[in-house]
Amino acid sequence: MDLYEYQARDLFEAHGVPVLAGIVAYTPEEAKAAAEKIGGVVVVKAQVKVGGRGKAGGVKVAKTADEAFEHASNILGMDIKGHTVNKVMIAQGADIAEEFYFSVLLDRANRNYLAMCSVEGGMEIEQLAEERPEALARVAVDPLVGIDADKAAEIVAEAGFPEELRGKVAETLQTLWTVFKEEDATLVEVNPLVKTGAGDIVALDGKVSLDDNASEVRHPAHEELEDKGAADPLESKAKALGLNYVKLDGEIGIIGNGAGLVMSTLDVVAYAGENHGDVKPANFLDIGGGASAEVMANGLDVILNDPQVKSVFVNVFGGITACDAVANGIVGALNTLGDAANKPLVVRLDGNNVEEGRAILAEANHPLVTLAATMDEGADKAAELANSAK
Repeated sequence: MDLYEYQARDLFEAHGVPVLAGIVAYTPEEAKAAAEKIGGVVVVKAQVKVGGRGKAGGVKVAKTADEAFEHASNILGMDIKGHTVNKVMIAQGADIAEEFYFSVLLDRANRNYLAMCSVEGGMEIEQLAEERPEALARVAVDPLVGIDADKAAEIVAEAGFPEELRGKVAETLQTLWTVFKEEDATLVEVNPLVKTGAGDIVALDGKVSLDDNASEVRHPAHEELEDKGAADPLESKAKALGLNYVKLDGEIGIIGNGAGLVMSTLDVVAYAGENHGDVKPANFLDIGGGASAEVMANGLDVILNDPQVKSVFVNVFGGITACDAVANGIVGALNTLGDAANKPLVVRLDGNNVEEGRAILAEANHPLVTLAATMDEGADKAAELANSAK
């Protein structure tokens, strides 16, 4: 789960990271009141989960409360890269002397954590990494040790901080690591981390991504951070049903068992779609090892409620759950859904008890179901059906 900036700021403050005052506002009137409460120069910042807010006009300095009202009026409702601004943060103005960059993230490829740090903050880090990679220090972080005093000292040295700043910055990096560790985050980023005119180190803008797998048991309070109003309704429904589902912008619904198989299916379907009106996958849906009638019905219910979906490709390799159990699950799901099942299904089964599974589907002879012998054949048929229904 990605957090809004104001939520990241609040987490930072809760863990002792130095931040400036910030108040979220949903109306221009609330923005004015927040500016009056904070006092002095403030910054009106659009709250959207996407970069490039400043370039889009979503970040404005206000010297008075009336200016904050005016800027909030212009920013609220703005579209920034497809995201509508529904709230702003009124942030205390900062006396910025220097800007730095820091992040710690999950490095899946190397199975550890990675800290990235630069004395050149404020700009898009992707641009810096591409144009001047030597200006961005990359330091591996042992998950069992984390960013302790020694590791923080190594990071600031690698990043090229001047000697007189290293102690203060290193202390802040250790506190940011506490946020990362204690909140079970996959990303904590500060851009910029600033040195003020008074010489203080302050996290001026934060980005935090939390691991959903830790939320239910370890962090039930994280549920309050979720912006349910902005969530895709189908993804919310799938989450409530315990399904691993991600909505995409296509016409072919995908159901598979196992993330690797589903990812491969997406590729094959996308390739097949090039020959049938350029139709594309509509979702990622991994039903896991248990393809019972209930699980299959839940998956189909979510996919069939997507108005963009024109056909569904069910691609299952029977392993722990045999193909005959999957076939019974599909038949049971169609019976459960009844008239709600109104789009063609192409089913490809392989693996354990495949012949028995195919026989069950053939005997059921459901008018919506087409059997495919191979994944390529199934993808091509699903693409053809989706294109003809456009």
